[in-house]
Amino acid sequence: MTVKRELDPIAQLRHLCRQHGLRVTPQKIMIYQELQKALDHPSPEQLFQRLQRTHPELSLDTVYRTLSAFAEIGLVDLVEGYGTARRFDPRREKHHHFHCRKCGAILDFTSDQYDQLAIPASISRDCQVLNLRVTLEGYCKQCRSQTNI
Repeated sequence: MTVKRELDPIAQLRHLCRQHGLRVTPQKIMIYQELQKALDHPSPEQLFQRLQRTHPELSLDTVYRTLSAFAEIGLVDLVEGYGTARRFDPRREKHHHFHCRKCGAILDFTSDQYDQLAIPASISRDCQVLNLRVTLEGYCKQCRSQTNI
């Protein structure tokens, strides 16, 4: 399911929550607003730490449950944690990822060529593909410069 971009982020949150029978709570709003500001595909723990500064009453369990609900209704994407905690991506436009094997950074990039990749017949025959996202792995610029890779 693709979220319409004409709506502002909070209007999208309200619309999708109501459409899926979820209450729109102050906690959901603050978690979503913090996630929208993030450029690093944060884990629930990272978002919790950021929100704890201004909302000490918020629990880690609430952040976990809220992010899982957001992913379930198509408000955010779940990004593979590559052996670490699950991470979440608020960016719903078509894009791809670069994963740094050293520091764990996940960087967004766009590519018309990758967007046009053909789905192998062995997959398209038996499966329904909902999203195509390429993930490149390697070492980011900062890690390369620190270790002379």
